[in-house]
Amino acid sequence: MANVLEIIKNEITQDYYKNNFPNDGQRFVAWYMRNIHLLDQRQAKAAITDGANDKQIDAVYIDEDEQKIYIVQGKYYLGESVDATPVREVISAWSQFSNLAQLQENANSKLKTKISEIATALEDDSYCVCFELITTSIFTDAAMDDIHSFQTKLSEEDDAELNYSTQFSVVDKQGLEDAYSCVIEQTNPTLNHTIKLEAGKYMTTELGATSVIVAAMPLKECIKLPGIKDGSLFQKNVRQSLGINNTVNKKIKKTINDPNKCGDFFFFHNGITAICNKIEECGNGEFKLYGLNVVNGCQSLNTILSCSENVRKRDDAYVLFRFYEIPQRDRADSISINTNTQSAVKARDLRSNSKQILKLKKAYEAKYSNGFFATKRGEIIPADKDKQYCIELSYLGKNLTAWYMQRPNLSYGETKIFDKYFNTLFKNDYLPEDAYALSFWMRKIMDAWTQENPLGLEEELLTMKAYAPYHLLFAISMVFAKCNNQTNVPSPSECLKVASENNLVDSIINIAANCLNSAISAEKNNCEQNNRSFIPQNWVKNKSCNAGIMSAIQNYFSFLPTMNKEMDSKLKNGVKIDSKYFSYRVQAED
Repeated sequence: MANVLEIIKNEITQDYYKNNFPNDGQRFVAWYMRNIHLLDQRQAKAAITDGANDKQIDAVYIDEDEQKIYIVQGKYYLGESVDATPVREVISAWSQFSNLAQLQENANSKLKTKISEIATALEDDSYCVCFELITTSIFTDAAMDDIHSFQTKLSEEDDAELNYSTQFSVVDKQGLEDAYSCVIEQTNPTLNHTIKLEAGKYMTTELGATSVIVAAMPLKECIKLPGIKDGSLFQKNVRQSLGINNTVNKKIKKTINDPNKCGDFFFFHNGITAICNKIEECGNGEFKLYGLNVVNGCQSLNTILSCSENVRKRDDAYVLFRFYEIPQRDRADSISINTNTQSAVKARDLRSNSKQILKLKKAYEAKYSNGFFATKRGEIIPADKDKQYCIELSYLGKNLTAWYMQRPNLSYGETKIFDKYFNTLFKNDYLPEDAYALSFWMRKIMDAWTQENPLGLEEELLTMKAYAPYHLLFAISMVFAKCNNQTNVPSPSECLKVASENNLVDSIINIAANCLNSAISAEKNNCEQNNRSFIPQNWVKNKSCNAGIMSAIQNYFSFLPTMNKEMDSKLKNGVKIDSKYFSYRVQAED
């Protein structure tokens, strides 16, 4: 791969970056958001807050699936090194988070909007605030001292004083190269790594036809493991990092940062478990590990990496490490679940094994033999399956929430769906045909959610790709209900059947998009008339947006006979559905 700095320099000269961002600093941050966080063009542009009164915050991005709030500060330097100034800017941004109202009052208009989104997200205490300092250079010794001091400061913060977890990541030139290399690899990259173990501090054996290494590994060797920062080391783990400020991880930090206690780290910690496809002994304590994956220890390794500067100074700090040669996927999943005890596995991590899901998976794959129902995170779709008929549990849950629960405002994240509402949402027996139909409708929606914008969606909607598609799915269901004078929920598969038979699929999606546009425009106008700020992301998360969409649909069909008699006639005759295909809404108090 070419030098990452050369790649960045070349790509930020493209029209997208030149036309949307006034300087190379912003273009670099936008490049990072697009190429590392994988945002599309509109999302990346919406994330940038850099400018006058940016309060040392260049970009804000909320990842709803991972429940992380990224606060990014970027420094585009062509020199070899960067001093401590940007580190202090991140510390300044962090210190202002104790009073979001004051931060918002003095911020620029884009940051004001982002702070409102942040405040809404933080009402759910499962979010982690991740400060990222990114640069195209390397840090000086003075900068590294400040990074060390900030990490120590975070380790000393009292849990009671924070209602959210905090992470601080530093990405220098080498970090950018590592992250970019990982992103451009194929899905689920295979990690190979060579470890060097100290004589007398490890043993090898074979148990149950499985090769095993048990070792006391120096903490400074742990931070050399690939894939900690981007999470690729933990593909088979039942969860990713929970943030470095939960109770267990704060204790880990305090032990590492205390020179008098660090020597006892081995005795305080339960150990880390890793699996690999193959273990090759090279001699003199050196082992080559192929397909390395940590199934228990994600939290610990992320915390150890967050204290990297102190870790490098600890020659007497070790952690128990277990390496198992296990290529079988199902056995690896079982080990992952059973070894994760330090921080309890939440219910949503184990829903793939619930009776409701196993029953639906069996029925779906029996109905669609060329399809596949992926129920586990990171599960690879078999190459011989038709992707059109492949569905995934997380997206199915979100689609069901928008359609059957009629709460698209809850569809954006997994937590409530698979914790609070799981038993309510999945108490019904959903037909395989309905699961496929929901996937079909959403696929059509996402195919149109492009830069070309064939549906003519409002700009605010296009930037909310993590939220608004579920509102469009909801609007489609309500169009069918309105056409049939029903207040109940229509069957997704029956809707697809009649729409396909009468060549009305695209027309109905366009009508739903028109109504969604009208709903968000009406709310925007209402805010302007009442001298209130309009925050699109907060609107789509509020239940009131559902009423706005239904009102827009009602208005559309009130005027349709006058505006377009031909379409009115087509809909009246072409989407007739028997009342038996309508059911009561799945109830959820939100």
